[in-house]
Amino acid sequence: MYFKNYDNTIHFEIMVRVAKAFHSEDFEAAVDRIPQEMRPRSQKSSRCCIYRDRAIIKYRCMATLGFAIENEDNELKPLSAYAHEALNRERLSGNMITFIDEACNGCVRTHYEATSACRGCLAEACVQHCPKDAVQVVNGKSVIDPDKCIKCGKCMDACPYHAIVYIPIPCEESCPTGAISKDVSGKEVIDYGKCIFCGKCMAACPFTAVLERSQMIDVMQGLKKKQSMVAMIAPAIAGEFNASMKQLATALRRIGFADVVEVAAGADITARLEANEFIERMEHGAPFMTTSCCPAYTELVRKHIPELGPFVSDTRTPMHYTAQMVKEQDDNSCTVFVGPCVAKRHEGTNDELVDYVLTFQELEAMFQAQGVVISECEESEFGIAGCREGRSFPVSGGVTAGIRSMINERAEILQPTIVDGLNSKSLKELKKFVKQGAPGNFVEVMGCEGGCVAGPATIVPARKATKKCTDYASSSPSALCAERAAD
Repeated sequence: MYFKNYDNTIHFEIMVRVAKAFHSEDFEAAVDRIPQEMRPRSQKSSRCCIYRDRAIIKYRCMATLGFAIENEDNELKPLSAYAHEALNRERLSGNMITFIDEACNGCVRTHYEATSACRGCLAEACVQHCPKDAVQVVNGKSVIDPDKCIKCGKCMDACPYHAIVYIPIPCEESCPTGAISKDVSGKEVIDYGKCIFCGKCMAACPFTAVLERSQMIDVMQGLKKKQSMVAMIAPAIAGEFNASMKQLATALRRIGFADVVEVAAGADITARLEANEFIERMEHGAPFMTTSCCPAYTELVRKHIPELGPFVSDTRTPMHYTAQMVKEQDDNSCTVFVGPCVAKRHEGTNDELVDYVLTFQELEAMFQAQGVVISECEESEFGIAGCREGRSFPVSGGVTAGIRSMINERAEILQPTIVDGLNSKSLKELKKFVKQGAPGNFVEVMGCEGGCVAGPATIVPARKATKKCTDYASSSPSALCAERAAD
């Protein structure tokens, strides 16, 4: 989500309050009070009434407790009952994105509209350029018939006064696969058969009506029970907190994690295996190979471009290989991936080696709830540390750089192209690759523009995070040097 200060959002406040409630003497009772505490009668409501405000806060709490709001139709069921169920469940299942119908403002349908800036010019350029006769001049002003309009935008392009504007629905506009749309009542619904769990709708919705089903309670419950919980931190985390990575390792241990490992170490493995796979495919005459690190992209291929499947790398993701290393060290360890990505939570539910997935936002809420200030922590080492190649993965072009490094002696055969973010345009581009071939033999696909640093569950702006991640990676040793030293 792209806010100047995520800490000031209502969703983050709810996550902190739920986390604080968990650490209180009576979790279930404390959760029950959250809507009333956030919207007391003395406070002005942000909607029609204070009670609707409280109802929507309740739904947000339910998502933070891990429940799908669409599946819950018992208005009388208290939050304490949901909290009790959250404490006693074994594992979340089902779709990890949920939608709060009551929070949706019911945006008008996507359309073009002539504004008051229209001068009713004699040229009538908007009328002349419309291919469907959807534009007419009425009483000296242009009027667009929504039933005839095909949303081609030619009227807007032609208007000399820029008086015609495009009014989108943010969540629908951001979705690359058309998985979210209005139902007959005018509210948005998610078609999970089309959804690739990229989280773009969640980041785009100005009402935060689209949410993740959180596993924060499950993780905190494990920490409270002193289970051997291992935090697997994604490389993008280097750009999120105002502290060193080794201070972050200490902070994670302070809130109860038994160990902290870098997923960059798994990314080093992915880079090496993907490089070997690339060389092998090229030797066998394959026209190109695409990366497989982004679960939103692989989900896109599976659901929408299956013909591209043969060109996708068979190498597993850095999260998987990191969890594999953790389990090899201690099979009883509970693996908790911490990242910026909604799709990773979906991937985690389908990976037998990954027990839970947290977002950077949820981790920050857990720190605040327990009063842990990362910048005040001493430094400590990672149980498993990554290298330059893996630490470069979260920035667009980083996967390619890792592959190039791993095939150093044969780097000249690598002809890369980067698909920087999944949207309707890049979706068409990927479809063309199947018929026309890619403009290179190695295609890096990033679900988010700029890379994982721009994920929907990040805390800081992507530009700032990119610099910090790049600096951290560039100051790190190469995996190749580490391998030579081991030999």
